[in-house]
Amino acid sequence: MTTASVSESIERATAARQFLAGHLAGAEQPCVTSSFQAEDVVVLHMVRALLPQVPVVFLETGYHFPETLVYRDRIASEWDLNLINVQAEMSVAEQESRFGILNQTAPDRCCGIRKVEPLFRALGNYKVWVTGLRREQSKSRANLQTEESFTLPSGHVLNKLSPLADWTTRDVWHYAESHNIPLLPLYEQGYTSIGCAPCTSLPFDPGDPRSGRWSGRKLECGIHIQAS
Repeated sequence: MTTASVSESIERATAARQFLAGHLAGAEQPCVTSSFQAEDVVVLHMVRALLPQVPVVFLETGYHFPETLVYRDRIASEWDLNLINVQAEMSVAEQESRFGILNQTAPDRCCGIRKVEPLFRALGNYKVWVTGLRREQSKSRANLQTEESFTLPSGHVLNKLSPLADWTTRDVWHYAESHNIPLLPLYEQGYTSIGCAPCTSLPFDPGDPRSGRWSGRKLECGIHIQAS
């Protein structure tokens, strides 16, 4: 990184910390959702400096890479996380017995069962939701705001915070390196966006970090889409 880009990364990190400090001071029922990808671990590192026992909500879909689960458990142990693993109401075996392999035939439905419904159910317990979302991640996130209200299908409204909205991938890596944060080993294999193993491949478009998700058939699983 150039001196200028390092300076920009430091400025963005300072701004993000200040943003979180201002919005989490006295916040009622905050939580952080984490896939344990790089930006999620970075934002979690920042939030924990303010709220060491903040609930960390992880979607245990049943389809994760083994490496993701090992890494999750490592960080949870080393950082003494208040980790909450959220699961779908039916097991993977039950789902596949009833509906077949939905991640191949109907990925939207699979995401709905294993990710969207369980997370929205869990988020009903909180009032502030912190994410590691960034605008640069996808064109579907180009208009991401650092703060916005998010209404669940139940009608429950959360204050959704995305303090890394304007960060670049370079900023994320610089912060992790500067704070000696180990990252998910799958990045070393060339993955740039990591979700469930059956729906994640190496990116086929170098300019699109999420091009390896769902074989390009869609951009979002649905957990960041407002209920209509």
